[in-house]
Amino acid sequence: MAGTAIPFSLVGIDHVVFIVDDMEKALGFYQEVLGCQRGYSYPTLGMEQVWCGAALIVLWDITHPGANDAVPPVPGGRNVDHICIATSPFDHDELRSHLQSHRVEIIREAMHGGARGMGHSFYVRDPFGNKIEIKGPAEYSDGTDW
Repeated sequence: MAGTAIPFSLVGIDHVVFIVDDMEKALGFYQEVLGCQRGYSYPTLGMEQVWCGAALIVLWDITHPGANDAVPPVPGGRNVDHICIATSPFDHDELRSHLQSHRVEIIREAMHGGARGMGHSFYVRDPFGNKIEIKGPAEYSDGTDW
């Protein structure tokens, strides 16, 4: 594959987003069974974060009106929305060029919270349709006191 050098280095998994349909039950499991601690809440999206060590598990309740983007195209079609890969700092234009050189479409760019705080994210799909968020370091805290 022709292209540019990869404009970042991998840091690890920042977060994974699980689709749920009962937030109380989901939080009960992750907190009481696994010992996860509550993270940041996104009430307008129906989303709650729980800390799993240094990474986050994000629970997205598809019964919430703000979860339209997470609803599977067919019932039972999936329960993972995306995985977020944490990276080193990178130049946004270099990443756009790198992805374009590999014919990878950017689905969306956004400023989102994660295990390292709020930062710029690029969403792409792998060749199998899995959504991957490429997220540089935090530009500022997401509101948690960790």
